[in-house]
Amino acid sequence: QVQLVESGGGLVQAGGSLRLSCAASGSIFLHLFVMGWYRQAPGKQRELVAHITSASSTNYADAVKGRFTISRDNAKNTVYLQMNSLKPEDTAVYYCAAARTRDDIATPGRNTYWGRGTQVTVSS
Repeated sequence: QVQLVESGGGLVQAGGSLRLSCAASGSIFLHLFVMGWYRQAPGKQRELVAHITSASSTNYADAVKGRFTISRDNAKNTVYLQMNSLKPEDTAVYYCAAARTRDDIATPGRNTYWGRGTQVTVSS
């Protein structure tokens, strides 16, 4: 069973930066997993922010391109989300996700693992 624990959220002013971390455990094959970051703002659906494959190929939502960077350290089983030039509309709970395939990250289901989330609040 894969466990994911997020950290690094907090309160920041618009224009500031935060780095989120997601520590994964529970499988010796974590380096083969596709990892992603989702976010959910109050009253809105959860949306995929970015994901990274085992080969470190990345993909971003249009709303965060050029501002957010996803990376992974397979030796530490950790995925990061560097968030720069933050905007109030980035305020949300950010969730780490893991799956064996890109499809299971893009369309989460029973084969997708989730962390509990970390709150990011950007003040104007």
